Amino acid sequence: MSLTQFVPTPKFEEYKERFKEHYHLERREDGVILARAHTLGGPVQLSVENHRALGQLLKTIGADPENEILILTGTGDDFMMAADPEGFALEQKDLPYWAYEYAYKDGRINVSSLINDLEIPTIGVFNGPGFHSEICLMCDITLCSEDAVVFDPHFDLGSVPGDGIHSCFQELLGVKRSAYALLTGQAIDAKKALEYGMVNEVLPRDRLIERAWVLADHIMKQPRITRRMTTQIVRRPWKQRITDNLDGGFGIQMFAHLAKQKSIHSRNHIGATVAYVREGRQNSFD
Repeated sequence: MSLTQFVPTPKFEEYKERFKEHYHLERREDGVILARAHTLGGPVQLSVENHRALGQLLKTIGADPENEILILTGTGDDFMMAADPEGFALEQKDLPYWAYEYAYKDGRINVSSLINDLEIPTIGVFNGPGFHSEICLMCDITLCSEDAVVFDPHFDLGSVPGDGIHSCFQELLGVKRSAYALLTGQAIDAKKALEYGMVNEVLPRDRLIERAWVLADHIMKQPRITRRMTTQIVRRPWKQRITDNLDGGFGIQMFAHLAKQKSIHSRNHIGATVAYVREGRQNSFD
């Protein structure tokens, strides 16, 4: 018998409770876990706190060997279209500290954890319009609601789109399309996202989770090692992409964040930049 023991791995019932303020978690007996991001039971309202919770959740799920597939989605009609009214009070109080903690460290962890810390297949379910869409778009398979709109508001907020969305758009859209989308805040509807290869399927919202379970059932037919090793193959382009430019993009964004010398994350500021999406406009400058 070994002189030492394994450090205990995370237990689902424990972290289900720990993350309940940010994610509704459920897991089938076969290890397929569904994580629904939420704020007070509705669509996510971005904050320093839930931004950090994402990376913490992904690392925890990845450290639990009983998890076999992750389905990741939002709640309600939107994926993320607003900021918590007091969600960036910490940043406003001490911008230099949170520019690093939020804009650089936590953001990098969120993206890298999705790609590197989860050795199980992932299915992103983009349940409606929203920013920070990279969280679903960078999953192995992505489903999208018919009314979803993919866009990035950073440039129109006066920030640099370097927090992972740049890696996502450049990988999926190529150089010219990604440059246009990042500089103009282009609102890419579900049909166009499918045409561009950003998502795999477009479905009515009420069928998204059902379809995700069906895909999970198909994947689960293969042996555990086959499933896990296949992720190493399909994620290779993402691993290469984030190794090459993720940290640099975040560093540039943090520099610009500090140079501006004020928070860009107020509820009104974010709300003004996403209003055009709800109005069905193609670009913020139309």
